[in-house]
Amino acid sequence: MGTRRILHVDLDQFQVSVERRRSPELAGVPVIVGGDGDPTQPRKVVTCASYEARAQGVRAGMPLRAAYRKMPDAVYLPLDTDAYDDASAEVMTVLRGFGPVEVWGWDEAYLGADDLDDAAAAQLARDVIDTIAGHTGLPASIGISDNKQRAKMATNFAKRADADAGPRVFRLDADNWGEMMGGQPTRELWSVGPKTAAKLATIGVTTVDELVATPKDDLIATFGPHQGNWLYVLCRGGGDSTITVEPWEAKSHSHSRTFPTDLVEPGELHAAVDDLTAEVLRHVRDEGRIVFRVAVTVRTATFYTRTKSRKLAAPTVDVEQIGPPVHALLDDFDLDRPVRVLGVRLDLVPTED
Repeated sequence: MGTRRILHVDLDQFQVSVERRRSPELAGVPVIVGGDGDPTQPRKVVTCASYEARAQGVRAGMPLRAAYRKMPDAVYLPLDTDAYDDASAEVMTVLRGFGPVEVWGWDEAYLGADDLDDAAAAQLARDVIDTIAGHTGLPASIGISDNKQRAKMATNFAKRADADAGPRVFRLDADNWGEMMGGQPTRELWSVGPKTAAKLATIGVTTVDELVATPKDDLIATFGPHQGNWLYVLCRGGGDSTITVEPWEAKSHSHSRTFPTDLVEPGELHAAVDDLTAEVLRHVRDEGRIVFRVAVTVRTATFYTRTKSRKLAAPTVDVEQIGPPVHALLDDFDLDRPVRVLGVRLDLVPTED
């Protein structure tokens, strides 16, 4: 007999993966995304680092200048929130084909599934990873459990697996909780940050097993009733199994193209945005939606990446009204370098309830 399963889906090195999708030559190259892509600028931080960069000590939240000192030869790219919004929406659309989904950000979500045994849950996870990769080209890892907190912790184990060995999936539940988590530092528990871990250490608790052995009254005395009770439940593998599904609709549709040979001639560039606009507009019309703003993204051979947008005079799906502003945006770029990637985005009028 199967049980309720929660799958935590986590997109691997998400922003970097999106950048590599539109610039495949970046595969295997250290890539660091953050700020405006200039690592010499002050007060800018790393948003995402590829695994190659992480191996050299670069981490999200690190100042870009510090990352540059560690890896001056890495490729530095600006944060492109529109591209990540679009890529995330693609993935969440795929996930909704498998069941109820609770979105937790650009790169992670929970998928609920009922009446599955261990083998069926693992097969579902593999199918989800393969389908995401097939539809979007983005890699993912999945943790499986009976609640959201434990499923997210399972994903941490999945991410440590060798990606070349197949889909990265890990199950963490009552059967292996003590074995996998007992000796782990308390920081490995979902929601236990450095301050909580330090406070636990003051009462002699540094591992999950030691936290399990701590009386509930002692935790309440140290942390108060809310957090104390939560830590008591969390260290035993407890958590929330509710999937909250919110109404969702696409805010935009976009498409980008990486050219086998960089484009230089204005005529080639304008012909390419014509094709991209027509392709995106087909999706918009298929959904019965209306466009109110257009945007064009350009990436040159030097990885300079920028997006420009313009609101239309009136919402429409008429290509005769959409095309000229798209071409005008392209002309706004000072393209003195060959172009390797072009993208067109069409922002959509929200539907009425």
